[in-house]
Amino acid sequence: MLKFWKKKPADPAPADPSAKDDGVDRAAETAIPDLGSAVAEAMAEIAPPEPMAPEVEPDVEETLVVEEAREAAQPAPTEAERPAKRNWRDRLSGSGFAKSLTSLFVRHPKLDDDLLDELETALITADVGVEASTSLVESLRKRMHKREFADAGALLKALRAELVALLKPVEKPLDTTTHSPFVILTVGINGVGKTTTIGKLARRFSDEGRSVLLAAGDTFRAAAVEQLKTWGDRNKVPVVSQGQDADSASVIFDALQAARSRGTQVLIADTAGRLHTQGGLMDELGKIVRVMKKLDPAAPHEVLMVIDGTTGQNAISQVRQFRDTSGVTGLVVTKLDGTAKGGVMFALAREFGLPIRYVGLGETTTDLRVFEAESFVDGLLPANLGG
Repeated sequence: MLKFWKKKPADPAPADPSAKDDGVDRAAETAIPDLGSAVAEAMAEIAPPEPMAPEVEPDVEETLVVEEAREAAQPAPTEAERPAKRNWRDRLSGSGFAKSLTSLFVRHPKLDDDLLDELETALITADVGVEASTSLVESLRKRMHKREFADAGALLKALRAELVALLKPVEKPLDTTTHSPFVILTVGINGVGKTTTIGKLARRFSDEGRSVLLAAGDTFRAAAVEQLKTWGDRNKVPVVSQGQDADSASVIFDALQAARSRGTQVLIADTAGRLHTQGGLMDELGKIVRVMKKLDPAAPHEVLMVIDGTTGQNAISQVRQFRDTSGVTGLVVTKLDGTAKGGVMFALAREFGLPIRYVGLGETTTDLRVFEAESFVDGLLPANLGG
């Protein structure tokens, strides 16, 4: 039921002396509420609020088209207007290795055995490996006792030289001009950024003016084929695929045939991510290699293993298993700009000596860099004893 409240009578207006007395009690008239207004007000109080218009989710594809059209309409930025490319130190300064070494030399600016002891701990903690860390520090300790270092700054320079010497032998950029088509088979476990790395490689080779074809050989993981197609569309690179659950070796065989007939210069083949403990999937890699050799006995010309830089020492066992199964010839280490400790690079170089072709230092396509030993070490070490 509706409840009505009696309105408070308005203050009586001053009498108009010119008004005629018609015998009607005006005060009583104003005290009687207007029934229609009262009902309307009461209904407004109990009526449900008007439904809000549903939020319409924007069409992603339409938004991208509009943004691309807007970018195309704008004049290209001049060289001076382009944002500066972040250097290696900017990218690697947040890694565990860089932070520990920087704080170490800040806390121990004095050259002594305590500094070397903490340096050894920092190297081991950063996943450089026990043997490599011990060997490196003992070498520095002998030189210190021979008074080869005047101060901690000289030790820092010697440490840089030792670390560069460990990585320099594996600084071997990938040369894709030796064969046509040059076949790159990418391998690695799930979650290391394998498909993303393929997309960035496709962009890099396209920017260099080389024709590229992608093979969606990861038919095991849901949506992996669509993900690679998205990278292909983004980079305007064709993709050969047969959908999920297709035979991976068959897909890559068809892609190699297509690359040969089209005169494509680089073929990058994706494969299913797998753990190094999954025997069935690991055997499939061997099958893919055998099938490719039916068309080109030299294929694949590069077996590129993608490694997550945050996995630490577990990467050692991964590389060992994949090397024995698929004959890994080169490495890509990703996610080095985040929480990665960074020391695994030295452990990989010392354990296997496999070329490190590229490193991932960020999310954009230009953050997949050709590996440079000196730039990498400089990014990990403090520029000076002040950090």
